[in-house]
Amino acid sequence: MRLWPRGVRRDRVDAWERGLAPSRELLADFRSEAINWDEFEQRYLHEMATRPDSIEALAALRQRSANETITVMCSCKDPTRCHRTLVKQLADEES
Repeated sequence: MRLWPRGVRRDRVDAWERGLAPSRELLADFRSEAINWDEFEQRYLHEMATRPDSIEALAALRQRSANETITVMCSCKDPTRCHRTLVKQLADEES
């Protein structure tokens, strides 16, 4: 998530990686149904591969996940239509 979630205390979270979140524009397009899941996925993966903060955050996630259990949180109600599922796939890929 790009914005800190309401009701979550910062001292309860080890790390917050904004670079793993979709851009506000992409998320707005998906939530307004201007684009479908397939287009969201394609655009999200493009963002993760091209935005410097995303590249850095993904590299850090891959490094940490090799030695730690990582919990990815998001406000999406359907995990099959949420970027956190895509983040897991990206983290599991070889660099």
